[in-house]
Amino acid sequence: MNNRELLQRSLAAVWHPCTQMKQHETLPLVPIARGQGAWLYDCDGNRYLDAVSSWWVNLFGHCNPRINDAIKDQLEKLEHVMLAGFTHQPAVELSERLAQLSGLGHAFYGSDGASATEIALKMSFHFWRNRGQPGKTRFVSLENGYHGETIGALSVTDVALFKDTYAPLLRTSVQMPTPDWRYAHADENAQDFALRRAQALRSHLEQHHGETAALILEPLVQGAAGMGMYHPEYLRQARAICDEFQVHLIADEIAVGFGRSGTFFAHEQAGIQPDFLCLSKGITGGYLPLSAVLTRDPIYQAFYHDETAKGFLHSHSYTGNALACRAALAVLDIFAEDKIIAANRAKAELFNRIADPLRLHPKVRHFRNTGMIWAFEVASRTQGCSRQFFEEGLKRQVLLRPIGNTVYFMPPYVVDADEFSHLVAATLEIIECIA
Repeated sequence: MNNRELLQRSLAAVWHPCTQMKQHETLPLVPIARGQGAWLYDCDGNRYLDAVSSWWVNLFGHCNPRINDAIKDQLEKLEHVMLAGFTHQPAVELSERLAQLSGLGHAFYGSDGASATEIALKMSFHFWRNRGQPGKTRFVSLENGYHGETIGALSVTDVALFKDTYAPLLRTSVQMPTPDWRYAHADENAQDFALRRAQALRSHLEQHHGETAALILEPLVQGAAGMGMYHPEYLRQARAICDEFQVHLIADEIAVGFGRSGTFFAHEQAGIQPDFLCLSKGITGGYLPLSAVLTRDPIYQAFYHDETAKGFLHSHSYTGNALACRAALAVLDIFAEDKIIAANRAKAELFNRIADPLRLHPKVRHFRNTGMIWAFEVASRTQGCSRQFFEEGLKRQVLLRPIGNTVYFMPPYVVDADEFSHLVAATLEIIECIA
């Protein structure tokens, strides 16, 4: 099958996500036939460096042989069984290993990131109800935060493009000023700005802690905000403030967990522990849908009761899918056996040197890096130049998906120095072409 045939069939049969389908009258889909390492190949043999890890999910490259082998082995044993009333070895082992890594226990599984957000919000609300504080029903999140697009998750999201249409369906939440250092005063460093923004959270909870169940945030990097990065001090302050006012802290590490931030979990850099930890995306290395919510034992114990209604009755048909859990176990094996966190730190230092021409380019603003995430704004005559950037990137064998005028790199961890150099060189060409 060639590119043209697959493209036409897709437009006739598939409703693509996060897409105004009419735009594909002039912006063709990219028909992908296979992947290998950091590269994707279309049906005509053209290749593209996957600089966004296929929406931030792919950690160790496409068709990774170790993850492939783990899934093949599991296929011969058990593909799936419902986790209500049953259990299986991959789910148990994955839960144990996530608990060892996070210090949080009793993993509750879902199918995707938004599902994890829904689970955490419902757990927090239900905890306070079980504890005799049913008035704690409201949630606080950060300005420009993103937590998914199901109804509960969208209620705590602050991205107008996704949220405004569905506003009549959503519960009201309160957004605190973002600690994203791009908004700091010219004479203010990132840490001081984080401290100042944390005072707004304190002021709010001083007045509203009696009705507030939880604060939910993306630790260190706000993804949909254009990779807005902030100092770990904000997390330390948020943890202390939430403790003081008896409000849960939900860490949405769906995008930034599993090494993206430079530590296995982003919140580690603040030396804190959340009450709930939401995980997805990289958990299976980009292979299969899976999410998990981990929580503290006292929260789990609040649901442990003779009354069925006091239990957490949320469910998904594919909760704890055996194949997905086995893929996730293979991912954890690669982290441990290949010492990925240390390797990524060395790789990020090298890549920052390779990216110096971008950092110094006169049309680049706010060049920034956290772990294996790079981002910057392009001063362009065209407001929201993401479509042009995407199209020009494909011509240069790179897959980029800018957010407005923000260009970001979030490549698979297998990307090497030559591939990163190719990415930087192509990006510089595109900036000169469109800016």
